[in-house]
Amino acid sequence: MSKRLLPVVALLAGCSLAPEYQRPAPPLPDSWPPLQAAGALGESGRAPAARDWRERFPDPRLQALIAAALEHNRDLRISLARVEEARAQAGIARADRFPQIDAVAQRAASLTPAELSGTGRQLNAQRYDLNLGLAAFELDFWGRVKSLDEAARAAFLASEQAQRSFRLGLITDVASAYFSAIELQERVALAAATLASRAESRRLIAARRDVGLAGELDVLAADAAQQATRAELANLTRQSAAAENALRLLVGSSPALPAGKRLAEQGLVADVPVGLPAEVLLTRPDVQAAEQRLIAANANVGAARAAFLPRILLTAVLGTASRSLGGLFDAGSGAWSFSPVLRYPLFDAGRVDAGADIAEVRKNVAVADYEKALQQGFREIADLLAAREQYAEQLAAQEAAVTAQAQRQKIVEARHEAGLSSYLELLDAQRDHFAAQQSALAIRRLQLANTANLFKALALL
Repeated sequence: MSKRLLPVVALLAGCSLAPEYQRPAPPLPDSWPPLQAAGALGESGRAPAARDWRERFPDPRLQALIAAALEHNRDLRISLARVEEARAQAGIARADRFPQIDAVAQRAASLTPAELSGTGRQLNAQRYDLNLGLAAFELDFWGRVKSLDEAARAAFLASEQAQRSFRLGLITDVASAYFSAIELQERVALAAATLASRAESRRLIAARRDVGLAGELDVLAADAAQQATRAELANLTRQSAAAENALRLLVGSSPALPAGKRLAEQGLVADVPVGLPAEVLLTRPDVQAAEQRLIAANANVGAARAAFLPRILLTAVLGTASRSLGGLFDAGSGAWSFSPVLRYPLFDAGRVDAGADIAEVRKNVAVADYEKALQQGFREIADLLAAREQYAEQLAAQEAAVTAQAQRQKIVEARHEAGLSSYLELLDAQRDHFAAQQSALAIRRLQLANTANLFKALALL
């Protein structure tokens, strides 16, 4: 059947030209992959309601940074402006559903030469008009204008969700940058303490060499260890400055940065419940934005189908007219005109058919985009939940390694003092302890960032 007959058939059957919107079935499993010792997120299995982000990040310094970012971040301002732009566009589409009435005051003057006047005399004509006019108002029998209004409103709602998604990302990015700044401050402090220890160790080895209790090889090893730690301190100091600059950029101002904080402190971030149902995906702003784009594409299909049918446009003018300004309100000066227009496309070289094809294809793309958003969201949350469990196990193992390396270092130090171990063995123990401490800090920061990203992925901010 020709596409041009589809709107007519729908009209005769009493159906809307726009297809009824139905949310596609999520191409997802009913639950997340099983997690070891995951616990239950509420025994009801319901998704928790979103809370204020301050409840998720109870640390006062982090709260101040996030609040400053929400106020000063330039990218967020741009995102908010885009929402206002979409809101205005939706307002324009909404206004098209109502008649536009204008008040028009007009003066027209003309001079006709005598040889063209038909009377042999020069004609000087004056006309004054004062009217209320209705210009080309479309009677929306087939829902074309309504469909365009619905599409514009859905596009506005999609932009709102996109802005919400950006806001969630900004909060998470600030929290992650905050944790990185704390981690690097701790690592710098640890490296500085280690450098001081290396310098003292080098001094003692040199003193032992001077009295014949150590060799030149031990002094060179101590010197190399001290310089390697010095280089690592410079590297970490550079990374710490970069992390603080990144945090300042996100915040959009020059706030007081964290000092003296430790990643192991309680209250940096709240815990995330697990065992969530897959339906929590539907609350994600990126999924909701994709659905609104699908709704807009569905409405545009209705508008494209309505283009096959006649359009009725009304133009009307009611007012007064006179040859002189003073005569506008005299008796008998009333004037009006009414011009209904019926427009039906007879031949357009396939333009309307192509428009309908484009609308259908864009709807299919929007369906695939919505399903892709669901699948990407499912993977993101599943990955974060799995990483959450593994980070906890990895951190426990690394902290046990730190404890073991600390004990090993003490034993080797005692053996070295008793002359039972070489200085190279002591250096190995010190290096391994330092590396284990640095790794523990990195894992703890990753664990905190994972929790922040889970809040974002689950739209719980």
